[in-house]
Order: sequence, then structure tokens, then C-alpha cells
Amino acid sequence: MDSASPAPAAQVAAAAATTVLVTLASAQFLMTLDSSVMNVSIATVAEDVGTTVTGIQTAITLYTLVMASLMITGGKIGQILGRKRAFSIGCVIYGAGSFTTALAPSLPVLLLGWSLLEGMGAALIMPAIVALVASNFGRADRPRAYGLVAASGAIAVAAGPLIGGLMTTYASWRWVFAGEVVIVLGILVLARRMADVEPDRSARLDLTGTALSAAGLGLVVFGILQGGSWGFVNPKPSAPSWLGLSPVIWLVIAGGLVLRGFLGWERRRLARGEAALIDPAMLENKLLRGGLTSFFFQYLLQAGLFFAVPLFLSVSLGLSAIETGLRIMPLSVTLLLAAVGVPKFFPLASPRRVVRLGFLALFAGIVSLMLALEVGVGPEVVTVPMLLAGLGIGALASQLGAVTVSAVPDEESAEVGGLQNTLTNLGASIGTAVAGAVLISALTASFFAGIQGNPAVPEELSAQAEVNLAGGVPFIADDQLEAALADVGVTGDTATAVVEENTEARLDGLRTSLSVLAVIALVALFFSSGVPTRQPGAERVTDELPVPGTEPVRGADPP
Repeated sequence: MDSASPAPAAQVAAAAATTVLVTLASAQFLMTLDSSVMNVSIATVAEDVGTTVTGIQTAITLYTLVMASLMITGGKIGQILGRKRAFSIGCVIYGAGSFTTALAPSLPVLLLGWSLLEGMGAALIMPAIVALVASNFGRADRPRAYGLVAASGAIAVAAGPLIGGLMTTYASWRWVFAGEVVIVLGILVLARRMADVEPDRSARLDLTGTALSAAGLGLVVFGILQGGSWGFVNPKPSAPSWLGLSPVIWLVIAGGLVLRGFLGWERRRLARGEAALIDPAMLENKLLRGGLTSFFFQYLLQAGLFFAVPLFLSVSLGLSAIETGLRIMPLSVTLLLAAVGVPKFFPLASPRRVVRLGFLALFAGIVSLMLALEVGVGPEVVTVPMLLAGLGIGALASQLGAVTVSAVPDEESAEVGGLQNTLTNLGASIGTAVAGAVLISALTASFFAGIQGNPAVPEELSAQAEVNLAGGVPFIADDQLEAALADVGVTGDTATAVVEENTEARLDGLRTSLSVLAVIALVALFFSSGVPTRQPGAERVTDELPVPGTEPVRGADPP
């Protein structure tokens, strides 16, 4: 045999592995892009499809709701059909949804394409991505693979406003979805190169479990998403009230009870030897629990940060969508460097230590931004915080995917994918809701205190403002407030004083919201103790010595 032959073979294997990685990372990028790209185009989309901003926000909410509700079921379908086939079917459904959305003439069609079809497609694709990394890469290569895939999703969140701003300003938001169709077609072509484990022909879909999991997750996520509008515990003045409390608390409690019933149902099915969506015993696995909990906190912090920073740049400073996207881009740079660099240069680093350093970097980024927010500062103050936050998210992305999947046998990777994406969607929903609710609450309290203590603002105007804005002072730009005051006849020194108080109150709201996120980042450190101290590639992930005679559980070698 020619001694030179192994080198080309290795190059072919490496090229195939790269193709698989590009395919899965592209899919993850698409799954995350929609919500972030549309947040800067809501008003334009509403006008084009003949609806209101509330209608488009409903579409965004339903997309998250459908996706989160069906994640566990999507993971099980991947086990039954095969991960590669489920991935491809999900891409077809997602592509059909993108095509429908690109041509949508009205809100109902937009809801069908974007909220329903794309949400269903994502619920099949995202658990399959997790399982396909496990089947295409050995344990030693998984941290880097999962890091790149996770980084592509986080970069989509950061790049979304820039892409949306460019398309909306110079072409049309519809081209974003048309472009998604083209990318989906390319993913389907490349997906043929991926390896897959044999599907479980004996598995069956538990329809009752599907209904229970979807209902429970749907109630929890919907309740959390409505927290900013209705209030989390005490109802806002214009919100509905159930037994004197906000519907949010009742929805979350009801969802939790349904999910508890779902786990009990799954245990009974397994005890009878019947197929189940998940094995609840998986949740007793300390390493899996540690990885899932860290994922939850990562996405909570990430979503909260991506809620607060664009508001500061676009509303407080008046930057355009394109300028806002460019200011957030430094995060993408350090995120990618950390996600790729940590596995490459520190392949044997303790996952627990890297995760904790990631949360500390996020904490440092959030606190540095909180301290920098003052009246008169420019957009440059976000640069260092974004660099630090990117390092933190990238460090987390480089470890957590491999930690969760490697905590269980490879044949359970699809179920882990479903759980993982459920927790990340739940974390993102809570992060956005909490950041928004705290921001508006702090802004309102600061604004009322400011105008009451300002001699240039008449007492009757302060009292009228408290009545009209009892549900919360909106986070609006100074020029919008000036126009609104002029419409009701408030001008001169009084208007100037109100605008100045609003400027300070906006920053107070942002600082308070960021301070809550900083505390949550510290809390996450205490919940990271379940993350293992050894890399999956070094030996089977466990905090105990390996049993003599056992071999590490490995996934398929790269194709």
C-alpha cells in the first residue's frame, strides 16, 4: 500500500466533516434568524400585510410558542424516522413556511407560514441537529462541533438586526424569507453527506404524551411571554385579572401541573413496557441536569441582553437598524473566537471551569455596560461590554452541547436535543420577559418620581400622567415624546423638563434591568456545579472513576 494514501483519505474525511458542520451550523443560523431579523422590521411588515404592530408581535409570539411546545415531540420523531430524515422533513416544512411568508398578503397567511409551518419545521430540525452532531463526530471532536453550531445561532441573533435593517431599508423584508428558501435548498443538498444511526423501528409516538407536553410547555411559554403586558403576579390596570391575580401566574402554574402530569404519564408507560416521549429518569442524571440548567441560564442572559442593548442604541441614541446591528457585531467576533478557540487551544480544559468563566465574562460585560450608561454617552460605550459578553457566550457554547449529549448514551441524543431546545426556548422567553418587565417598571417609577420633584412640571400634569400611564411608561425616544406632548398642548420649559426626566428614566430602567441580569449571571455560577470537570473526549463523562473493563461511549467517527 502506498504510504502517502492515508493523507488524502484523512483530507477527504476532514472535508466531509467540514461539510456536515457547515450544513448543521447553517440550519441553526436559520432557526434563530427569524425573530431577531424581524424585530427591526415590525412596523414595515405590519403595513405591508395590512395589520398592526400588535398583530406582528402575535406572530412572533406564536412562532416561539409552536417551536417550544413541539420540541420534545420533534426529538422523538427523529428517533422513530431517523435523525437525518427528520432533519430533511423539517427543512422542507420550514422552507415551505418561508416561501409562504415571503408572499404573504395578509396576517392570516403570515401566521400560517411563519408561526405555524416554520415553528413546526424548527421543532423537527433543532433536536435533529443535536443528535446529528453526536452521530457524525466522536466525543473528542464534539466540543468544537457543538461550539460552532451554537455560535452560529448566537451570531444570528446579533446579525439579525443588521440583516433586517439592510433588507428593509434597501429592498424588502420579504427577501429575507426568500433567501431562507434558497439556503434551505442548499442545506437539503448538503445533508446527503451526513451519517446517521439507524432509526428505532420499534418506537411509537405517544400521542397522549405529545398532547400533554405541548399543552404544558405552551401554557408556560405563553404565560411568560404575556408577562410584560399583563404583569407577572399583580395585574396591570388594563390587563385581565383572575381571582385578583395576573393570568400569567395562573398560566405558569397550570402549565407546570400539566408537565408534572406528563412526566407521571411517561413513567407509567415505561413501567408497562410501552413507548414514551422521554424517560423521566434522564432528568435524574446530574451531568445532564447541569448542562441543561446552564443552557437555560445562557439563553436567559443572552435574550435579556439582546433585548436591552438594541433598545439603548435604537431608542435612547436614535441609531438606525443598520447602525444598531454594526454596534452589536463585536459580540459576534469574540463569540466565534471563543467557541472555536477554546476547544482548539484548550482541548482538555475542565468544562465546569470554562462554563463558570463564561458566566463571569457575561457578568463582567453586563456590569460594565450598566456602569457606563449615563446621560450624554455615545454608542461606543457598548463595544467593550459586547466583546466581554461575546467571550462569555462563546465559552458556554464551546462546552454545553457536548456536555448534555455525552452525559447519556448516543441513542438518546434525539431526546436530549428535544429537552435542550425546550430549555433554551424557555430561557430565552423568560429572559426577554423579565428584562422587559423590570425595565418598564423601573422606568415608570423613575419617571413619576422625576416629574413630581421637578418644579417645571405642574402638579396637575404629574397627576394626569400617573393616571394615564398607570400601566407603565412606554420606552420611547425623545422626539416621539416631544411630539406627543405637543399634541396635548404641553410645550416650552414644561415639555423640556418632561423630556429630560424621560431621558434619565430610560437609563434608570436600562440600568435596573441589567442589574437583574447581572444577579442572574451570578446565580448561574452556583447552578453550574453539575457540569463535569473532564472533557467527553478524554473519557466517559462521569465524576467517578471508570469501571474496569468498560469503554467510553463514542459516537460515529466523522464521515
